[in-house]
Amino acid sequence: MREPPSFLSMLTGSFASPAAENPTVAMMEAAYRHHGLDARYINCEVAPRDLGDAVRGARAMGWAGFNCSIPHKVAVLAHLDDVAPSAQIIGAVNCVVRRDGALIGENTDGLGFVRALAAVTAPAGQSMVLLGAGGAARAIAVESALAGVASITVVNRDRERGEELAALIERRTLASARFAPWHGPFLVPDETTLVVNATPVGLYPDTAARPDVDPGSLRPGMTVADVVPNPPRTAFLSDAAGRGCVTLDGLAMLVNQGVIGMRHWTGIDPDPAVMRDVLEKLFSPG
Repeated sequence: MREPPSFLSMLTGSFASPAAENPTVAMMEAAYRHHGLDARYINCEVAPRDLGDAVRGARAMGWAGFNCSIPHKVAVLAHLDDVAPSAQIIGAVNCVVRRDGALIGENTDGLGFVRALAAVTAPAGQSMVLLGAGGAARAIAVESALAGVASITVVNRDRERGEELAALIERRTLASARFAPWHGPFLVPDETTLVVNATPVGLYPDTAARPDVDPGSLRPGMTVADVVPNPPRTAFLSDAAGRGCVTLDGLAMLVNQGVIGMRHWTGIDPDPAVMRDVLEKLFSPG
């Protein structure tokens, strides 16, 4: 007799609120299909009050792992068995992995950025200006410092939040860090080699918006990155390219987050080109 096929798919997914605009499901399911995996990525709307139930449900159903997005990246810590070292420093988790029955928290936000950055320039020794001090900025700052970025200037309108992030970098990594207030157009210091917009300014539908940076302070040869994935070519990146800067778009960070997450869950190194192609088609103007 022929052995019957298995009808039990590997389950992964995302818990967020709101969840409807999360494109990760399209990217991940395309990668699963490309690599011939019997796996699903389920995008779930989970209210804050229901997060514990959602995690317990994923545990009970044997999910291989899941992503956590806004507003769950900090709250999920209370429902996990352990947290990876860099995620402990960041203080937030966006990727949960089942290992030997335990749920382990990882953070792929900053690592996704560092992997994307390495394709255009080596992180080691860079002098970074980081625009913003929210969750994405925090993850990028920590992972960049751990990857060898020498100094980070945190530019933020909220002084307390900006100073807290700069202090965290100084305390927990080898990089130097300082806070710079953001009042009016920010003048990028001459010694800067890397500028990162870690704010949502420029995200669809407000595509004409730019972070308040003096464009004349962006110089040829400087690397300018944006975490905004839609549109990939933000107005800020267009300005930077026009000034002779090397640019890095938010799609690269998003794709690398997916690559790292899929490796955690399946042990497979997925083809990033397949994942990026799906996102480019989703975000194309036509």
